[in-house]
Amino acid sequence: MPDVFLSMHCHVAFGTKDGQPLLRRSVAERLPEQLTAIISDQGAHLVVSGIMPDHLHLLVAFSRLTAVDDLVREVKNRSAEFIRNTFPDQGRFAWQSGYGAFSVSFSNLERVRDYLLDQEELHRERSFQEEFTALLRRHQLAHDEHFYWW
Repeated sequence: MPDVFLSMHCHVAFGTKDGQPLLRRSVAERLPEQLTAIISDQGAHLVVSGIMPDHLHLLVAFSRLTAVDDLVREVKNRSAEFIRNTFPDQGRFAWQSGYGAFSVSFSNLERVRDYLLDQEELHRERSFQEEFTALLRRHQLAHDEHFYWW
């Protein structure tokens, strides 16, 4: 075959260091533009983001040249730098060290997109810890809840 055809989407989620609610509205309003640029620089495309005070969700369309771990590392490093440099009171901002990355089939893109856009409503009923644990269970990923929370 003379060309490469790829449809690979991933839902990525990670929290702020120590679960601190540092992504206030002023940060959340400016962050999507930065995330779009960072992810584009990695050869991928940001479909949508869901930003809550203590965590972030990304729905990313990957290219054949993009590795999940490399993309997440760049997103974390560059977005944390942007937050620290743009918002003086966030001088010590950092993301938690880990992340979750979950494959999304093309047939489920709209459902996941809507889920990420509805984060505010979702978190009226459950915490990020509960949400993340549910994602791990849904994707049948072994985990120890006492190990991966701050």
